[in-house]
Amino acid sequence: MSNIPNDLKYAKSHEWARVSDNTAVVGVSDHAQQELTDVVFVELPSVGRSLKAGDSCAVVESVKTANDVYSPLSGEVTEVNQKVVDDPALVNNDPYGEGWFFKLKLTDPSEVEQLLTPDQYGAQIGAK
Repeated sequence: MSNIPNDLKYAKSHEWARVSDNTAVVGVSDHAQQELTDVVFVELPSVGRSLKAGDSCAVVESVKTANDVYSPLSGEVTEVNQKVVDDPALVNNDPYGEGWFFKLKLTDPSEVEQLLTPDQYGAQIGAK
């Protein structure tokens, strides 16, 4: 069963955002990492890159597949998690903590309202 923290917002494409002030920390959901299985490589966007909500901005490779990661919100990348590049298993072991991908300075904070609530995301992935 997937872990779906209540303090996050979710994209239909399985990214999460933890929003505080005008900054969002972004990663992939527990459900996504379970589907991927063992993550072996992570490629993150460069600091300073401007993203629009829905832009493909990162890549996650597992032993069985490679998947694009999409930005759930629009903004400028202010920080990337080098730890997850050096140790991709963090995506599997701690997707909502040490396994985060990047931070965004939001250009349109109202977009947060378009993301799924934890209950909506749970319904999408069939969680009880």
